[in-house]
Amino acid sequence: MSVDKSQRLHRFHTPFTGIEIPNTFTFPFYYEPHSIAILAAEEVQAYLTNQTDFEHNFGLNEKQFGLVIGKMFGVLVCRDTSGEFGYLAAYSGKLANSNDHAYFVPPIFDMLTANSFFRIEEELLNSYSLRIDALESSQELESAKKDLNVLRSAAENELEALKQKIKHNKRNRMLLRESDSSPDFLEKLRKESIKEQYFLKDRITFWKDELVVKEARLTILLNEINILKEERKKKSGQLQQRLFENYHFLNAKKEVASLATIFSTSEEIKPPAGSGECAAPKLLQYAYENNLQPIALAEFWWGQSPQSEIRKHKNYYPACRGKCEPILGHMLQGLDVDENPLLINPAEDKQLSVVFEDDTIIIINKPAEFLSVPGKSIDDSVLSRLRVMFPEANGPLLIHRLDMSTSGILVAAKSEVAHKFIQRQFIKRTVQKRYIALLDGEVGVPQGIIDLPIRVDLEDRPRQLVCYEFGKTARTKYKVVEIANGKTRVVFIPITGRTHQLRVHAAHSMGLNIPIVGDDLYGIKSNRLYLHASFISFIHPKTREIVKFEVPADF
Repeated sequence: MSVDKSQRLHRFHTPFTGIEIPNTFTFPFYYEPHSIAILAAEEVQAYLTNQTDFEHNFGLNEKQFGLVIGKMFGVLVCRDTSGEFGYLAAYSGKLANSNDHAYFVPPIFDMLTANSFFRIEEELLNSYSLRIDALESSQELESAKKDLNVLRSAAENELEALKQKIKHNKRNRMLLRESDSSPDFLEKLRKESIKEQYFLKDRITFWKDELVVKEARLTILLNEINILKEERKKKSGQLQQRLFENYHFLNAKKEVASLATIFSTSEEIKPPAGSGECAAPKLLQYAYENNLQPIALAEFWWGQSPQSEIRKHKNYYPACRGKCEPILGHMLQGLDVDENPLLINPAEDKQLSVVFEDDTIIIINKPAEFLSVPGKSIDDSVLSRLRVMFPEANGPLLIHRLDMSTSGILVAAKSEVAHKFIQRQFIKRTVQKRYIALLDGEVGVPQGIIDLPIRVDLEDRPRQLVCYEFGKTARTKYKVVEIANGKTRVVFIPITGRTHQLRVHAAHSMGLNIPIVGDDLYGIKSNRLYLHASFISFIHPKTREIVKFEVPADF
């Protein structure tokens, strides 16, 4: 059933007298929600808690049945042409198996309308999938695979037995030659050997011919499946391209750009699946179409977290970069937007502290919010400062890194030889490291090992995902030091060294399920990330003795 798209602007139920209206619009990829956006989000959350307009299992009610799917929701505070304030609400993707609900702004393009080309093509793709599934699970295919495996096993067993028998007979003939070297007897032995070799060749040829027949039968069946898969892939690509052609985005200057045009100037080769279906583009599109002035944006997670990602119920999150950055780059044109904080050097007024220095190594205590190496837009870093501080040093200098937000010990070497010597210890995992962290909750189990494989979220770098299929092994020991005021102080000992390993292992539901205080990616932003590399131990490149360095956390 179609839903009226003309009025989706909600008036505030709660007075916002005293809240200062922002002069610039929210930078969507790194922000703290403005007070007026939080007020709007809380009203949407109240609606989600009490609504009876649709049924969707967010995983918040243990008694509710159905597949659990948490959702990202967004709010956009707007001012209408009469100067009155209100807010729009949206969700990412589908909700309750529909693209359009009266409380939320409509999709930019509704692919789920009855008899739409998407529905028709989706049904065709589903028919391909059903045919493929039927063939892959057919008794004929299973029988062909089984027959081929049985035949291969029989061939291997017989041929191996024959080869062993020939080998055994060869040894016996060597012994017989020593006892009888008459010409007739030697000729007899030679003929026996030739006969055995011919027989082996005959059996090899026999089994090859038998296997060709069985393999041909299996190949015919697999080719049919592969042809269907290729056709499905081709039609799926064509459908995706047709969908892209139906997505057109406005900006504040009322300029229109298609999805293909927007992504043609981005680093992405083509738009990722689901581009344009996130909350932020939907909100801005509706605002522009209805002459509403965008004031502030916020997006929050509602419900249970997906198994791979780290999403906390009611937490605010930035827009995803893979899908939304190119789109919003176009849609925000014409708006006065907050300065991108990611372009501001957070280390400008901070100093590096040298904990130890000799003629081969340097031990640094890195402050929080300080790059280890130069970034895309900020050159200031531990490495660049070390090159200024120690101009006589040669080689790569810095041996390992810490996240920009993490404070603590970093090791540098003054020569390439020393660098390689210590680096080998990192590679072999013989370097001992400890971190201190303050977690935003109380840990129930006092110590243990977290073992969750990690990979980068390709659609939202630099966030990491837990992924058992493509993730790299990541293991962390932990021990609770103290629990006080609802917070837990822990020691982390990383067994491996993956990007964001400690942050993910702390926050993920299959880890400690409690984010580190101040974690702006996996928890809630604070004055800093409360994670500190406090201890390191390794073999000195010159003395060949174990050296240990410890810098207590300042929190």
